[in-house]
Amino acid sequence: MASVQLDQVTKVYRGERGQVKAVDDVSLEIRDKEFVVLVGPSGCGKSTTLRMIAGLEEVTEGNLRIGERTVNDVAPKDRDIAMVFQNYALYPHMNVFKNMAFGLKMRRVPKREIDTKVREVGRMLGIEHLLNRKPKELSGGERQRVAVGRAIVRNPQAFLFDEPLSNLDARLRVSMRAELKKLHRQLQTTTVYVTHDQEEAMTLGDRIAVMHRGVVRQYAPPLEVYGRPVDRFVAGFVGTPPMNFLPGKLVVEGESRFLDVGIGRIRLPERLGPIPNGEYVLGIRPEGLSFGNGDTGDGFLPMHCRVIEPLGADQDVYLEAGADIQMVARVPADVEVGEDAELRVCVDTARLHLFEPGETGVNVGLASSGALSGAN
Repeated sequence: MASVQLDQVTKVYRGERGQVKAVDDVSLEIRDKEFVVLVGPSGCGKSTTLRMIAGLEEVTEGNLRIGERTVNDVAPKDRDIAMVFQNYALYPHMNVFKNMAFGLKMRRVPKREIDTKVREVGRMLGIEHLLNRKPKELSGGERQRVAVGRAIVRNPQAFLFDEPLSNLDARLRVSMRAELKKLHRQLQTTTVYVTHDQEEAMTLGDRIAVMHRGVVRQYAPPLEVYGRPVDRFVAGFVGTPPMNFLPGKLVVEGESRFLDVGIGRIRLPERLGPIPNGEYVLGIRPEGLSFGNGDTGDGFLPMHCRVIEPLGADQDVYLEAGADIQMVARVPADVEVGEDAELRVCVDTARLHLFEPGETGVNVGLASSGALSGAN
C-alpha cells in the first residue's frame, strides 16, 4: 500500500488549433489506505488526472509520486497500480478465471499461486461459481465484479476506478457502492475513484476533490464539502436538489444586517463576520426552507408553489416569484402544501450561506473566519 501525491500537476494538450489546459496546477495528497473521489462535471479534468496517475497520460508540469517514488517517467506496468475502467475491458474470448488471472500470468506468477489467488478473490466477490463463464454470459453487475476482481488479485499499491458503475442501472449502482465500500474496508488499499455522480462521491469517499475547469475547487471530507462549501460552484454542484441561490444587496439597519433579494429581506447571522457593503448571493439548501404563517423575525419570502414532487418521507416543493426567482424546498411529506398555493417561505439562517457574485464567488462566512480550505 502507498500514498499518492500530486504536486502542482498540469496537463496541456497541444494541437493545430493551439493548446488546451485540461488539468491546471493540481496538488493533492492521497494518504495510504485512503479512499479519495475525484468528482465534477464532464470536462473538468478528473479522468485526465486519474490517467496521469495510471501513466496513461504524460504529466506536462509538476511531479507525481506513488509511495516514495516519483513516477512521471515510469511506465504504467511498472507503477504497481490496478485500474478498473468504465467499460470493464474484459477479454471476450476468455472465461472469468482467465480474465482475472491474466495480469498475474503476464508477471509469470506460478500457476498454483494464480489458482489460489483467483479462487480466493472469487469467493470474496461472490463470483466463484462464474469462473468458467465468458463475459457475454454475465450480467452488468457480474462483469463489474470480474473487473474489480482482476484488479484485486494483483495486490497493487493503489486502485484506480474510472466511473466503474456508470453502466449499471440505478438499483444495482446503489448495491455496488455498498460492496465497494465494504471491499475497501476489508482490503485497506489506497483508492482513487472518478465519478460525475456527486451522490457516489458523498457516499464512497473519505475525502472528495471537487474539480471544475481543471482546478480542484475543494478537497475535504464529504460532510465538510456539503456543509461548508468554499465557493458557489461547489455549493451548487454538491447536493440534490442543488443549493438555491438568490442575488441581493446588503442593507444595514442599526446592529442588524439584511440581504435584500427583491421580494423580501433576510436577516444575516452574526457568524458571517464583517461584510463590506455591496452585492452578494444568498445560498440555502432545500432542507433549509420551511413554510410559516408569519414573519419569523429573520424575514420571509412570499412565493408561489409551482410543482410538488412526493419522495416518500419527504416532498420537494418547487417555488417561484415572477420569472426570475425560483427555489426548491424539501419538507416532510406530512406538511400540507397545495399546488398553486401562495406561501410564506422562511429561511433557516443557521444554514444560510453568503457568496460573492460570480460562478465561483467565495463563501463570505468562511473567508471572513479564515476557514477557507481544500482548494489547490
